[in-house]
Amino acid sequence: MNPITQGIDSHIGFKDWTREREVATIGTNTGSIALAFQDWRHFKEAFAPELIELAVSETKGRVAAIVDPFGGSGTTALAAQFLGIKPTTIEVNPYLADLIEAKIATIDLDAAAAAFGRVVERAAEAKAHSAGIFPGAPATFVEPGVKGRFLFSRLVAERITAYREAIADEASADIRRLFTVVLASATVPASNVVVSGKGRRYRRGWQKRLIDPATIDDWFRDGVLRALYDLRLYGDRACIDYTLLRGDARERVAELPDHDLAVFSPPYPNSFDYTDVYNVELWTMGYLDGKAANLALRNSTLRSHVQIHRDMAATGIQSGLLSETVRRLENVAGHLWNKNIPAMVAAYTADMATVLRGIAARMRPAGRTYMVVGDSRYAGIDVPVAAILAQISPGIGFEVVRVEPCRSMRASPQQGGRAELAESLVVLERR
Repeated sequence: MNPITQGIDSHIGFKDWTREREVATIGTNTGSIALAFQDWRHFKEAFAPELIELAVSETKGRVAAIVDPFGGSGTTALAAQFLGIKPTTIEVNPYLADLIEAKIATIDLDAAAAAFGRVVERAAEAKAHSAGIFPGAPATFVEPGVKGRFLFSRLVAERITAYREAIADEASADIRRLFTVVLASATVPASNVVVSGKGRRYRRGWQKRLIDPATIDDWFRDGVLRALYDLRLYGDRACIDYTLLRGDARERVAELPDHDLAVFSPPYPNSFDYTDVYNVELWTMGYLDGKAANLALRNSTLRSHVQIHRDMAATGIQSGLLSETVRRLENVAGHLWNKNIPAMVAAYTADMATVLRGIAARMRPAGRTYMVVGDSRYAGIDVPVAAILAQISPGIGFEVVRVEPCRSMRASPQQGGRAELAESLVVLERR
C-alpha cells in the first residue's frame, strides 16, 4: 500500500471525533475550534467559521447560495459546503485562490497518492540548479542575497525548485494545485524570515539557523498526508459544488450568481498591502515572475493602502461621516506619515461601495450581508470604518440590521500601537 494512503487510512477511526471540527468567536479564529483544512496554512486574522453558521440561521428563508468576495483562507466556502450551501468565492491573490480551490474541489485521492510517489522520486533525482531558481524574484530571496541578507540558503532553494519542477510534470491540474499549495506551506518555515499580518522580518539569529534541505522532503510528505487525510475524511460534505472567480473583486462582483447571503471580511484601510503577507509563497511558487506581475497584483486589490502609487479618485459616495473623517485627516496632514492617507480612506470606501453594489444586484430581498471590518487611526484621528460602511449601505439597497463589536485590535506603530481599534460585525439586509 502507498505510504500516504496507509497514513490516511490509519486515521479514519477518529472520524466521529473529527466531525466536531466541521463548523466551529466571531471576528477572529484564534481560540476557536479548528475548521477542517484550515491548518494547511495558519491564518491568525481569519474570522471564525461559526460566523457562517450564525449568518445562515439568522437569514430569512432558505439559504441555497452564499458569496464571499474576499476569499482569503476559504472559511466561507468551506463552511458553506459543510452546511449544504453552494459557495461562490472571489480571490485576487493567485496563491490564495489555489489554496481555496485545493480545499473545496473534489480530487481523485488514489491518483494523488500515486502522484506523490512520482513527485518525490523525480525531486530526488533532480540535479543542482546553477540558475533559474525563483525567476524574477528579488535578489534577497536566494543566497548570497544582498549585503549578506537572504531568505533561503541556495541548497534549500534548490530543493524547493526540484519539487516545483517535479510537481509541474504531473498531468492533473487538480493534483498540481494541491501539491503546489502544500509545498508553499513549507517555504516560510524553511526561510530566514517570519511573517505576520504586518509583513515579514528576519528571524532572530537567522544567520546561525541552518535548515537541512532534506527537511523540505519531510515537510512536503507530512503536508501531503495532512491534506489528503482532510480531503478523504470530508469528501462526503453536504455540498461539493462551488464557483471560484479569480481576480479583482471590484470587477468580478458583476459576475456573481443569484444568492441569498454574503459573508466576508475585506482588507482593512490600515495602509498595509496584504499581498506582502504572502510574497514568499507568491515568488517561490512562481505566481509572480517579475516586477510587472507584482505591480499588477497590487493594483488589483482594494485601495486600502498607500504602499504603491495609485489613483485615489473617489466620487459619488454619500456619507457625512466619511467627509468629516477625511476633513479631519487633512487637517493633520503635516503629522501623517503619507500625504495620500486621506484620499486612500475615501478611495477604500468607494471600492467597498462597488463591491456592496455588486452583491446587492444579485441578492434576493431579505437576503443578508455579514461583513467583519476593522477601524483605523492616523495621527490620532479615528477612521470609523464600520460606521461609514453602515452609513452608505442604505443608498446601495440595504437596511442596516446591526453593527456590533467583535474584538479590539492592536493598532500598528503607524497608527499609535494601542489596543483600542474596534473590529466590528456589520449586518445588512437587502430591501
